[in-house]
Amino acid sequence: MDLTTGLWAVATASGDEPVDWSAATTAAKATSTAGSLSLSEAEKAGYAADVRDARSAIRSLTDRSFSVPGTVEIQNRHHWIDANVRTFRRVFEPLSQFGVSVHHASRTVNTATTAGTLAYVARHVLGQYDPLLLADGDPGHELYFVHPNVVQGADSLDVEYPRFRRWIAFHEVTHAAEFGAAPWLSEYLSERLREAVKDLTKYDIPREAFTDVNVAMTAVEGYAELLMDHAFDEESADLRRKLDARRRGGGPVSQIVRRALGFTMKRAQYERGRAFFDAVTREIGIDGAGAVWDRPENLPSDEELEDPDRWLDRVDHQ
Repeated sequence: MDLTTGLWAVATASGDEPVDWSAATTAAKATSTAGSLSLSEAEKAGYAADVRDARSAIRSLTDRSFSVPGTVEIQNRHHWIDANVRTFRRVFEPLSQFGVSVHHASRTVNTATTAGTLAYVARHVLGQYDPLLLADGDPGHELYFVHPNVVQGADSLDVEYPRFRRWIAFHEVTHAAEFGAAPWLSEYLSERLREAVKDLTKYDIPREAFTDVNVAMTAVEGYAELLMDHAFDEESADLRRKLDARRRGGGPVSQIVRRALGFTMKRAQYERGRAFFDAVTREIGIDGAGAVWDRPENLPSDEELEDPDRWLDRVDHQ
């Protein structure tokens, strides 16, 4: 890590946008190690086999058609930063389009905050399927794994690396399957996020847009948890338990950062969404529960997440 380079990049942030994205990228990379991408041929084949097996297992669970990425990218932490800077910039583009004026001091703070967020997440993210990258037809980085973090995660949890890698692969492929079954979903999320940012430019609190995004992501995470437990080909309760314990651990500063970045909200999305789909599946099975992806109107409301019977009464799930 090169803290001097990171600090200098932030201190000299410039331009007309609220965030100097080039400086944020430089600072994020300077304050995080890239990690090794030295993979054996067996490891490369292992990633490909895990994704292929996950695709087959998930397709066997439901009659609903979907497609998932045919290629996988194995990244280091700096590759992940490059890919996600494009997503961040796309989401916050309305701040520039609406001519929001930003003083130099504010741009410096914004750039430092963005760089810190990118660096922190880059050190922890294991795999990602990023639908927002696809919203404007971006063909790259559809499904990727941050290899140094996967290796480090297996070691810190004291689990076998191939088994942990396979579990992560199954989780990310479930997300790809969801968005493959719902071609409208990535654009829906992108539009709602942009709407939230537009509201911020008018100094409005974007409660409705953020609620819509949170509800949609709760459904995404909950359905993924449901598919994972049915598709993964071995017992995985110990993996989830150990990973949850690691997420709740760390010192006070780490916990504050995780809360500020929404990591605790993501865990709540898993649990709330899974409880909803467990209840729905008991009534109509996995195929019926998949009706949530037929169209935007089929997404559960915030109230229906707490009362699945209301969703069952409202939505045609035949």
